[in-house]
Amino acid sequence: MTESTAGRLPIALLALRLGVFIVMVMWTLDKLVQPEHTAGVFANFYGLSGLGPSIFMLLGVAQLVLVLAFVAGAFRRLTYGLIFLLHTVSTLSSWAQYLDAFNNLLFFAAWPMLAACFALYLLRDQDTLFSIDAARSAKR
Repeated sequence: MTESTAGRLPIALLALRLGVFIVMVMWTLDKLVQPEHTAGVFANFYGLSGLGPSIFMLLGVAQLVLVLAFVAGAFRRLTYGLIFLLHTVSTLSSWAQYLDAFNNLLFFAAWPMLAACFALYLLRDQDTLFSIDAARSAKR
């Protein structure tokens, strides 16, 4: 890796982390602000119906902790892995929308985000800019 590439890589990874964070935090806030919408999503895409709003509020709080740790670059192996796993499940659960592609074009945006989550997980040790884990490692 050239010196200029090595200098640009953390910037690119931070941009990916922030981009993924924006989507994930909005999905998280949806659980907290509109639990009834989340109930519909869970019923339609995951086959889980009859869950009350308090379940989605609890999931929202847990997801908010995860997403904030993710954007802070904390516990990268765990948080980046969980974000990748959550987004993989979300992307694959929408399989029916991909069969009717031209009426569901926005669902295809999940695939580049999934690639970004995968890249972040693979390159988590190089994602050092504004990262709690990287700052902790530098102090040792």
